[in-house]
Amino acid sequence: MSTHGPSSSARLRIMLRLLDAELLGAMEHMWRAEELLPRYRRYLCAMHAVVRASVPLMERALERATLLDMRGDPLGGPLAAYLREHIQEEKDHDAWLLEDAEAAGSPPGDALGPMPSPAVAALAGSQYYWVEHHHPVALLGYIAVLEGYAPAPDLTSRIARATGLPDAALRTVREHAALDTGHLDELYALLDRLPLTRGQESDVTVSAMHSLDALTTLFVRLGRSAAAPPPRGAGPSSPTGVTP
Repeated sequence: MSTHGPSSSARLRIMLRLLDAELLGAMEHMWRAEELLPRYRRYLCAMHAVVRASVPLMERALERATLLDMRGDPLGGPLAAYLREHIQEEKDHDAWLLEDAEAAGSPPGDALGPMPSPAVAALAGSQYYWVEHHHPVALLGYIAVLEGYAPAPDLTSRIARATGLPDAALRTVREHAALDTGHLDELYALLDRLPLTRGQESDVTVSAMHSLDALTTLFVRLGRSAAAPPPRGAGPSSPTGVTP
């Protein structure tokens, strides 16, 4: 790792800020007050599809990092230690989303039944490939994006005002607005401790860029207006938008 110029974390932050305008616009459009309730339900189901992959993905990355440490890879030990702690921090967040969805009027089957969208598969699935067939350090770029674009502190109150939903339907948004800033600081501190080669820093950057693009695609699709699903047993309705 070079001792001159910006640190690894600073370079990653700069890159993301240069490229995130489309994502920020898609997120703001997604959270507009008009007809937010059906979009929020779809958001919870889509985020469940993403988040339920997080712990299994980190567990596999931990296995790979541990093996690499045994083989003398200088990244293996510190990466394994970080993942071991972060797995504990992220446990059960998929259950939070199911509980929020149910409190918002979506039964668990709405999240668990349908095949996850290609946007979700592109976001999480690429990380499985890089962890398995390249190096688990790439996962840090993915985590940087997911932690770096956490809900804004005022988002919980905005959703409540626009939808009339109770606090029980807003736990994930509320908790992640508080938790993710600290998690992001931990990740960037790790990046600056790791003895990354330029190639390995590039791996993290490529992973982050891909994650930013895939997350943007997901939010663009979630932001499209869509009619609420018909009551169970009712005939098909005429859709007003495209689901992700």
